[in-house]
Amino acid sequence: MTDLHAPEIPEIKDPFLKRAFFIIFPFIVIGTYILILFLSLAPEDFEIVLGLMAVYFVPPAGKESVIPLGIALGIPWYVIATTAAMMDVAAALFMILNFDLVLKIPVLGNWVHTIMDKGSSFFIKYKWLERLSIFGLMLFIMVPFQGSGGIGGSIVGRMMGLPKLHLFLGITAGAFIGSYLIAVGFEFATGFLHINPLYLALTILAVVIIASAANFLYKRIDSRKGG
Repeated sequence: MTDLHAPEIPEIKDPFLKRAFFIIFPFIVIGTYILILFLSLAPEDFEIVLGLMAVYFVPPAGKESVIPLGIALGIPWYVIATTAAMMDVAAALFMILNFDLVLKIPVLGNWVHTIMDKGSSFFIKYKWLERLSIFGLMLFIMVPFQGSGGIGGSIVGRMMGLPKLHLFLGITAGAFIGSYLIAVGFEFATGFLHINPLYLALTILAVVIIASAANFLYKRIDSRKGG
């Protein structure tokens, strides 16, 4: 696998300032987006979107459940879809710019190491996946399952050996395309099937929770058998 190239950013010679910029910049991006939401949405809608943003990173919640729930609560589909995508973009920015720092964070670093160890053996077995390059990463981000967001995508892209700029572009494109497809699909489904949006959103959320719980139990049982 190839080494990652340096990101296209202004050169900062002071290591401390450079690190501080890398840490703060993703928060500036998402903070600016939140300010735009605050200025453009009604207060009650802004509170709903802010709450869903907080829920977004709590497993097993993801774009496949947060977007339908937001639409069911009266948020315009394009607003909640863009919000979900921006959450992935900000997370990806932080991971890409601070990957070495993330590895030193006790719990998160151990999780990343575990994912990379499992992923390395996977890519060794299926070398053809690396040839998908940025398009493969886009598809990975677009698919709505747990771990396919900005954080998981950053780890996968790094294992694929993608340059940082390609990694960021792939995650951004996949996040927006995937989020918009889910939002438009949910709007179409509720209209075509004449189903109450809230009922359908809660059904999707229930399916996600049940599937995640079943997957967790399966892994626990499988690990005990292996032990």
